[in-house]
Amino acid sequence: MGRSQAAKAETHDRIVQIASERLRAEGLAGVSVAELMKEAGLTVGGFYKHFATREDLVAEAVAAGQGNWQARMAQAASEAEKPQIGELIDRYLSPKHRDAPEAGCLAAALVGEIARSGKQTRASFTEGLAKSFDLLVDRLRAAGTTGDDAALRAKAITVYSALIGAIGMARAVDDPALSLEIMESAAAQIKALATPEGQGS
Repeated sequence: MGRSQAAKAETHDRIVQIASERLRAEGLAGVSVAELMKEAGLTVGGFYKHFATREDLVAEAVAAGQGNWQARMAQAASEAEKPQIGELIDRYLSPKHRDAPEAGCLAAALVGEIARSGKQTRASFTEGLAKSFDLLVDRLRAAGTTGDDAALRAKAITVYSALIGAIGMARAVDDPALSLEIMESAAAQIKALATPEGQGS
């Protein structure tokens, strides 16, 4: 790859990352192309050197947002470096994650809006979601959770769905004590479902 192509690819990735963060913070319709390009230090005209349409960018931003966790797991040099299922649940249902949607789970921030988005964005989300289920199955197996492939997949889907619902409610309420109660109660119940009896978190 030549220097100009490498620079273009770097700029493209920077636009996608900025879009991914802004969309998680403000919603799919809450950020204009002009705002994104200004934040990237570029002109609106430059947008079309990288994307044919706004949905092209949104679809890539959705994929990038879902790929963060997958990339961190892939970078682990050994099983010991990978988070255990209980640790993942605690991180997900934490004040830190609740208070920083722009840096957190894309599904939790945008799932309702993605359901009403275009085909390209939904397809991108679907692909990333399937990979997330696979990673959760891997973490369930690592924890010693028993069951065949179908049972572990069903459990992974249930765990992820419960996490998304709980963090969404914790963000929505205006009572800090209730928000914390939602996260703590949900974390305990989800870990009871996800981990073998007596193993705890």
